[in-house]
Amino acid sequence: MYDLAIFEIIDRNPFFAGLAREHVEFLAERAKRRRVPRDTVLFRFGDRADRFYVIISGKVLVEVAAIEGPPLELQAFDAGAVLGWSWLIPPYKWAFQARADEDSEVLELDGVSIRARCESEPKFGYELIKRFAGLMSERYLFARRKMMDAWRPSGYA
Repeated sequence: MYDLAIFEIIDRNPFFAGLAREHVEFLAERAKRRRVPRDTVLFRFGDRADRFYVIISGKVLVEVAAIEGPPLELQAFDAGAVLGWSWLIPPYKWAFQARADEDSEVLELDGVSIRARCESEPKFGYELIKRFAGLMSERYLFARRKMMDAWRPSGYA
């Protein structure tokens, strides 16, 4: 059984728009609310990725580690944003880092069980992969531009 409040958060999120009710219910059954204090790292580059997040409130930064110095902030995300796709694609390791920029609350979804359902139910899997593919493309392009601006060596275009 799922928590109705969690179901509604997922069902009202534009990222999940158009998913069949049974699929939203399945996601809600595999989600839990989590409070994330400011400066808490949700995931780190290279660690095992077995979940993803929907921000309920607060702000979370996605960062990339620098060769030296502090990490480079790529993007800041507020309520409604979906974070993390590495749970869906082998080798299931985080490609970036996410850190709460202020006290936040998120839904944490169990990527392992959701991935298993994607494998056993291709229609569900296809619906999710379409959404995450768009998210990945958008975020990678943004990250590339941000890194090029921040780390452009002199003499390179």
